[in-house]
Amino acid sequence: PVADCPRVAYYEAAAAALDEGRPLTAEGATWVADDLWHARAAELRVERAAEHEARELTHEGAVMPFWFSVHGDAPRGDGGGRSLYISMHGGGGTAARVNDQQWENQKRLYSIDEGVYVAPRAPTNTWNLWHQGHIDPLFARLITNMILFEGVDPDRVYLLGYSAGGDGVFQLAPRMADRFAAAAMMAGHPNETRPDGLRNLPFGLHMGERDGAYQRNEHAATWKQLLADLRAADPAGYDHQVEIHAGKGHWMDRQDAVALPWMAERTRDLRPERIVWLQDDVTHDRFYWLKVDEPKARARVVVEREGQTVRILEAKDVDRLTIRLDDTMMDLDEPVRVEHAGRVLFEGRVERQRRVVEQTLAERDDPRGMFSAQLTVDLTP
Repeated sequence: PVADCPRVAYYEAAAAALDEGRPLTAEGATWVADDLWHARAAELRVERAAEHEARELTHEGAVMPFWFSVHGDAPRGDGGGRSLYISMHGGGGTAARVNDQQWENQKRLYSIDEGVYVAPRAPTNTWNLWHQGHIDPLFARLITNMILFEGVDPDRVYLLGYSAGGDGVFQLAPRMADRFAAAAMMAGHPNETRPDGLRNLPFGLHMGERDGAYQRNEHAATWKQLLADLRAADPAGYDHQVEIHAGKGHWMDRQDAVALPWMAERTRDLRPERIVWLQDDVTHDRFYWLKVDEPKARARVVVEREGQTVRILEAKDVDRLTIRLDDTMMDLDEPVRVEHAGRVLFEGRVERQRRVVEQTLAERDDPRGMFSAQLTVDLTP
């Protein structure tokens, strides 16, 4: 009988909880997330069908055309979809026709056995074409559209780029680490960026031994050591692959293609037990299961969770921190404890709320990026 259907019973309870402000159960939170995503996905498919068909995305005046090809069969049996490879072309501060040619080259530069291979065309023709502030929201939109229209698994999205595209990987990978399963940098320059935020993002680095322009090879050697040191200090993090290709210059004769199967073996961990969040000059207000209301350039937060306890180990230029949780991370029917600098900032139950699921979905349009509970702590002395 319909009256005995667990899902109907849940909706009756959920409606009452919504009306009266009561918390959700663990099962109820899962159902709410599932239903909200399916409703949102249906809405987005209508809104974005034309831009996907036109192969062109726009954000605040920045226009990014893209090309893609689909390879192999979608994986079966793991509940996931296709892989997605976002591959950024070289060029930079030069004429549009040169960057157009680099875009054409990037379409054919790498091959994959399975997945969707996307080569976007940078919106500008400046030296920093792949790490200006409009790239982050454009890539976020691209990822969501590929989930909606091409059946991409949000936990198997990979970022790569060559030359100026490699510059982009250096910059985007740490600041958008929670959007990707792995990243690979080929023949690029890091500029001022640092690898701290790569704690949970496997990172490949490929450089020609003789690629001396702008000291790219020297910077690659420095990053090789930085990544090794970070891994030694934190063996559960900073998975990396670094290869300095002997005898090669800026062109590595496709030896760097070994990065793609290496990336393909990795999946995104959106709920890691430890997070290192170092803001770039292009800031974000959310990173994995953390959020700030007023992000500041170069702010740094290090947080870890163990059992029912969250420890804030470092907090530079962060006054308030929001912590997102769900039942895959800890038992939300039991008390949660938050510690910082020898103080207990919070201890008690954190309720699952429909509004938190709605908020976290609205922020990202990521079907795996919804959380059911949150709490905000004050970090000022």
